[in-house]
Amino acid sequence: MSAAQRHIKVNKNTLTKEEQDDFLRRLLPACQPQEGSPANTFTQSELDDLQRAVGRIEIGSPRSPGKTLSTESSSFISNNKVDIRDVQQAFNPPARTLSLKWDEKLSCSYNAEDPHISSACPQGGDDCDDAANSTNSASGDGSLDWHGAPKLHEEFHLSRAFREKVRTGGFTKPTNGVCPGFLQCNLVVLPQGPVAFDFLLFCQRNPKACPLIEVCDVGSPNPNGVAPGADLRTDLPKYSIYRNGKLYEEVTDVTDYWPQDSVAFLIGCSFSYDGALMNAGIQLKSAQQGKNVPMYKTNLKCRSSGSLNGNMVVSMKPIPALQISKHIEITSKYAHAHGGPVAVGSASAIGINDINMPQWGESINVGHDEVPVFHACGVTPQSVLVDSKVPFAITHSAGYMFVTDLPSDMGL
Repeated sequence: MSAAQRHIKVNKNTLTKEEQDDFLRRLLPACQPQEGSPANTFTQSELDDLQRAVGRIEIGSPRSPGKTLSTESSSFISNNKVDIRDVQQAFNPPARTLSLKWDEKLSCSYNAEDPHISSACPQGGDDCDDAANSTNSASGDGSLDWHGAPKLHEEFHLSRAFREKVRTGGFTKPTNGVCPGFLQCNLVVLPQGPVAFDFLLFCQRNPKACPLIEVCDVGSPNPNGVAPGADLRTDLPKYSIYRNGKLYEEVTDVTDYWPQDSVAFLIGCSFSYDGALMNAGIQLKSAQQGKNVPMYKTNLKCRSSGSLNGNMVVSMKPIPALQISKHIEITSKYAHAHGGPVAVGSASAIGINDINMPQWGESINVGHDEVPVFHACGVTPQSVLVDSKVPFAITHSAGYMFVTDLPSDMGL
């Protein structure tokens, strides 16, 4: 942000509508380009959207040309927005201190001493810190609302607190029901080469089973696009190591096994919409019982890719019969997390002989008023790697996911 912009002098109580518009045009370009034509101008609809985004409707308009800006800040305290037309708030937002903690029910929480928190422009730049690089750059209930700017999850400091808990050995359980609202991912790590290329192609050909979220740089364990500062070698509760198509070992830290020429793939997980289901009143039976979800190999063949071939693996949730339509409506929106179910009710239709004998996870009983619902599962790559007898691979252990900083409903 330029020095001229930092020293704008304005009496906000006497601005005309034209002066208000001019002030906004001069203030915003440092953080966000506008869609209007020519550059850095507003159409009326854009200006209306911006006014709603910053929590004000009192600004002058053709219908009320005599109105002036309100000096009250109570609305911004309650909804945690910054009035970018107030120079003091725009350039010097008051700060607060966050105290993170992890409660007994596996949900993130925070304490705040003040209803404000400092935030930088989420676009980044020389004069604008990237919100993703500091846990104090997001508020307790959302980063400050810069109109239209892309951002990580509004409370991504909570996912970081969870990963720190995992990294230090304080959490070693399955992640179903953990951090509702955050995107969770399956992990596959392969040495760079033909198998890694085949797997990338396999994901593209089988997006239902393997919705690809991110591919890390060669040799890097850092998924900077979805969780800046995270380390895939330590930030999952449990890993599986495969050699020549067989499970070799399960560990909680793969630093010593990580290939120097690694290619790490992150794949969307159905745990990501747990929060949306709970918000809709659909309970997670496995999480309530403290169990991992049951997972089964099916007769649904995946499209092969080079040396890789095999069948789809599914997870199962018992859903009350009267909530099936709501469950399907919600989950179908999450194409990046396997989307809607592949089967409802009949396990035998997809080759599952005994629903009480899952190949991965733990058995969950289906109540008399419930229906088993089967979703494509991120354990599919593990099954395919075994069937294809891949020389070496690191994956998450079934049910033990990587929690990202992205919102689970990204793109919806």
